[in-house]
Amino acid sequence: MSELSLPGPRAREADAEDVAAVVSALRSSVMRLSRRLKNQRVDESLTPTEMSVLGTLSHCGRATPGELARKEHVQPPSMTRIVAMLEAKGLVRLEPHPEDRRQKVVTPTEQAEAMLDESRRRRNVWLTELALGLDEDEWDALRAAAPVLEKLAQMQ
Repeated sequence: MSELSLPGPRAREADAEDVAAVVSALRSSVMRLSRRLKNQRVDESLTPTEMSVLGTLSHCGRATPGELARKEHVQPPSMTRIVAMLEAKGLVRLEPHPEDRRQKVVTPTEQAEAMLDESRRRRNVWLTELALGLDEDEWDALRAAAPVLEKLAQMQ
C-alpha cells in the first residue's frame, strides 16, 4: 500500500499502516456498539431487518416496496415478503399509489411509530448511562465525532 493523503485543513501524508489500524478499530468498535444497541429492542418478535424497514419508513414517511428495497439494499421480492409480514403484524398499511395504480405505497401505522419511539427512548437511555461514565475529554471527543460518524453513515 502506498502513502495516503488524508483530507483536512492540515492535509498530511499518513502511513498506510496507521490508516489501516484506525479504520479497523473504527469498524470493530462501531459494530460492537451497534450490536449492543440492537439488544435494547422493545419488540423481540421483529427481525433487525424489519426494524430497519420501519425506521426507514419513519424517516421518509412512506415509500413503495421498490424504493424500500433500494434503501435497505435488499432484493424487491425480499422486501415484498418483509412488507407483508409487517402488514400482518399491523405495523404498516398498504395504500394505492397516487399516480400508478399498479403499485402500492407502504406507510407506518401509529402502532409502529409508538414502538419506534419507545425503542429510540430505551436506546437513548442506555447510551446516556454509558456516556455518563466518560470523562470530560472523552465526552468532548464524542461530541465532535458524532457529526463525522453521521457523515460516514450517509456516504454512498
